[in-house]
Amino acid sequence: MTNPIAVLDDYQQVAAGCADWSAIPDADVTFFSDHLSNLDALAERLRPFEIIGIMRERTPFPAELLRRLPSLRLLITTGRRNAAIDVEAATELGITVCGTPSQGHATAELAFGLILDLARGLTQQVSSVRGGGWQRGLGRDLRGAMLGLLGLGRLGSQVAGFGLAFGMEVCAWSENLTSGRAAEVGVRAVSKRELFASSDFISIHLQLSDRTVGLVGSKELALMKPDAYLVNTSRAAIVDEDTLATALQEGRIAGAALDVFGEEPLPIGHRLRNMPGVLTTPHIGYVTRETYQIFFHGMVDAIVAFLEGTPIHVIV
Repeated sequence: MTNPIAVLDDYQQVAAGCADWSAIPDADVTFFSDHLSNLDALAERLRPFEIIGIMRERTPFPAELLRRLPSLRLLITTGRRNAAIDVEAATELGITVCGTPSQGHATAELAFGLILDLARGLTQQVSSVRGGGWQRGLGRDLRGAMLGLLGLGRLGSQVAGFGLAFGMEVCAWSENLTSGRAAEVGVRAVSKRELFASSDFISIHLQLSDRTVGLVGSKELALMKPDAYLVNTSRAAIVDEDTLATALQEGRIAGAALDVFGEEPLPIGHRLRNMPGVLTTPHIGYVTRETYQIFFHGMVDAIVAFLEGTPIHVIV
């Protein structure tokens, strides 16, 4: 008996080479590199598949979609959680939802890389040389600048370490952060108001929840210094995207680096695509060779375990 398997949103067409899919008994794996956002088209495409592997939150699986997939038995997401899956509905429909092992340092590395780019204007300097020009604009030092971190968990702590290594002052805030925990990382715990008002670079490293949706809005952006930058490699919904775009358009802050967006892939005509002072990357925080190998090896392991009747990394 063949096991029909779909792997979605393989943008770079590398999933087949990142793991040994032949380890799955009687597997018939189809890799999709395009992204479908239309629910009807997606339901029609996925109807025959019993097992579906997805990459983080690229394709949402709400209850409406899950109900239209009668053959689906196993849904695997890369990573240990996925807010875009209605796990409760899946459970009611008898669909097992599993995750995979993960690592986070790739996202932390990207976040600090974006800070470096913003500080020195690397992207515009490269564009200038390629266009036949030379020096453009004036960069700024990271040494002595204040780095403000929203969140000091696994990723925030790593970014804090990068900042300290570059001689930055580092402060942090989250709802439950204690001064003791901040001191362990070598940074200073401050109020949210102080962080926004005093930081030269603000980097977001919070999980998306009811408490963090819209956490960065008009009030917070108004506190920022006019030469300060905002970096978001976390979740788009933590920042009020429209309010941020308006603040950037009006020059109320110096700029932003964004790796996550309310709609992905980012629509062609979206105003953030070509806005001056905005560095946009296509949600590549975790997109590295090593991370993909962990993700897809984990996906294969989860499928094999499920077919053997012993599911692993089950999300409930």
